Amino acid sequence: MHISKRLKTIADMIPSHSHVIDVGCDHALLSIYLSNEKDCTCLASDVNEKAISGANLNIQKYKSNVKTIVSNGLDNIPLEKDDYIVLAGMGTATIKKILTGKKLSDHLVIATHNHLEELRRFVVSLGFIITDEKFINDYDKGYVIILFERGKRKYSKLDYQYGPIVREDHTYLLYELEKLINIKKELDNSSFRVRFKNQKEINKLEKLIEKGKD
Repeated sequence: MHISKRLKTIADMIPSHSHVIDVGCDHALLSIYLSNEKDCTCLASDVNEKAISGANLNIQKYKSNVKTIVSNGLDNIPLEKDDYIVLAGMGTATIKKILTGKKLSDHLVIATHNHLEELRRFVVSLGFIITDEKFINDYDKGYVIILFERGKRKYSKLDYQYGPIVREDHTYLLYELEKLINIKKELDNSSFRVRFKNQKEINKLEKLIEKGKD
């Protein structure tokens, strides 16, 4: 079964035979892959009934044992300590809303498309540590996928901003640097304070890249 590089990277972070809650599952391709290829027990959930209808068609097509549920985030989904909760394809604000006030399992696999620093700070504040991070470029779009697990650890501002693990990946640092340089070009007519802050981040990334070459 073929799945995108992004979904395959998420799947690689989840051990075989795990119990997985795939929140915002869309068409459930991740859950189907995990069920069929890694013998995981998967519950695919989405707030959109049409998405679940499409998921059920894919489950039949690939002869999978994935279960589905229409749910707003984690509402009405019983969680066990060892479950893997997957939150992918949504923004940090939505992820925070889903996780807030919930009794969570010990494993979260999250791929947000914005505000990574805010996400890291929030999930760590819930009692998690970052045990793995991967950067991938899929269809000319960059994604950072993070595995959070229960624990306590102190992180620096740099850890929150560029990741304690993924910043060792030069491909990721160059991707972030290119984004900032493009932003800088757009901000050339902005206030001095805004331009100075942006240039400061560019300098920081360049130092990180040079340090890794030593």
